[in-house]
Amino acid sequence: MEKIRQFLKFVREAVEELKKVSWLTRPQMIASTWFVILLVIVFSVFVGVLDFLIMNSFHFFIS
Repeated sequence: MEKIRQFLKFVREAVEELKKVSWLTRPQMIASTWFVILLVIVFSVFVGVLDFLIMNSFHFFIS
């Protein structure tokens, strides 16, 4: 019974803490999401180009 009481106390405290959080607005969240998507695309292209260059340089030195 004590474990259940402790768990319920934890849940109540967690809910109270979540009310104190400063959440992003919808436009801020959308802008942040697009920024992350853009960074993932840029980084993916960078890694792809780097992989292509390294692969071709190995083929050049091997043959």
